[in-house]
Amino acid sequence: MANAGCGSLATILFLFTFQAALLQGAAQIPVVSQNLVTDNVSVVEGEMAIISCRVKDNDDSVIQLLNPNRQTIYFRDMRPLKDARFQLVNFSDNELRVSLSNVSLSDEGRYVCQLYTDPPQEAYADITVLVPPGNPIIDARDEVLSEGNETEMTCTAMSSKPAAAIRWLKGDKELPGKPKVELTYDRMYTVTSRLTFTVNKEDDGVPVVCIVDHPAVKDFQAQKYLEVQYKPEVKIMVEFPQGLTREGENLELTCQAKGKPQPQRVNWVKVDDDVPSHAVITGADLYIENLNKSYNGTYRCVAANSLGESYDDYVLYVYDALTTTPTPTTATTFITSSSLHPEASQDSRAGEGAPRTVDHAVIGGVVAVVVFAMLCLLIVLGRYFARHKGTYFTHEAKGADDAADADTAIINAEGGHTNSDEKKEYYI
Repeated sequence: MANAGCGSLATILFLFTFQAALLQGAAQIPVVSQNLVTDNVSVVEGEMAIISCRVKDNDDSVIQLLNPNRQTIYFRDMRPLKDARFQLVNFSDNELRVSLSNVSLSDEGRYVCQLYTDPPQEAYADITVLVPPGNPIIDARDEVLSEGNETEMTCTAMSSKPAAAIRWLKGDKELPGKPKVELTYDRMYTVTSRLTFTVNKEDDGVPVVCIVDHPAVKDFQAQKYLEVQYKPEVKIMVEFPQGLTREGENLELTCQAKGKPQPQRVNWVKVDDDVPSHAVITGADLYIENLNKSYNGTYRCVAANSLGESYDDYVLYVYDALTTTPTPTTATTFITSSSLHPEASQDSRAGEGAPRTVDHAVIGGVVAVVVFAMLCLLIVLGRYFARHKGTYFTHEAKGADDAADADTAIINAEGGHTNSDEKKEYYI
């Protein structure tokens, strides 16, 4: 044991002497890290950090690792520092890699990689310890909101390092907050973000989310659902009839009212007049039998809750009752404008006072038939008389015109037929 103790003491004295020589050389010659490289490390408190000292083109020079107080953690593959959290991960001619478990804030600082060359070289690895914030806390000024009012919320992320960033979402829309950062005595940061906005009825049930962004945590958030009260929304629905309202028919209306709180009172009134005496009102329903034109007017449904009242109007206009046209008894059919356009019967006022008209196409067809028949008749007669054309002889004697009187002409004419000329006559 004495020999082992002497050996350890000799090693420590050698290290101290060698470090003193390095410090003296470093004070005289500027340090230029050309072959020795390392990396900065960020680690969450309580987790493990890895420090790596790497050498390019090493010529068998010695590598060692120092803590921020310049105490030797590892000399080659030996660990003079009595801290079991440091463990050797890898040692070779080109790398010295050491792990530090259960990192705390006291471990933060600059670690030194040294290479025993002439002149000596150093490279620095900064260890940054990250401390995640506590669970975010949302505080609301108003638990129950009213439509159109302004409200305020705050979100707090406590005891983090570095300071956290806070974002706000209302539904899927991002809203800007006003952050405030405080540094505590233990070098921790507390961040408070304040959000102010105006609510409407569409915001009822919408979540407001506080999102905390920090390198030590992911998806860190808290949310609160809005509860917004608003005046009723009123809408009148026509249950019957589906088309025009006509005399003698019935009318049924339903009033749909929605609000927060839910309306407890729904009333039916007629603007500038009284509701018909025989109208039946059952809750949100209005029923009127046997309509006539005296019921024309504006009917209003009014709903109210603790925030106020709202209404919707229905304008009633009663049309004439539908009438049926008697079937014609004669063989002649007249086409009227109402039969050509059946949709005109939906409004009884549309055809009032309109005279019935005869279709001119029918008259034109009859006239054309008559004219055609007359032409055919003329053609037939013409062909008939052409076929009955004849030739015959007269018994007038030639030269009878020279007789002194008619008797003489007749006497002279008798027997003179042989010398008479042939004459042609046409009879039509």
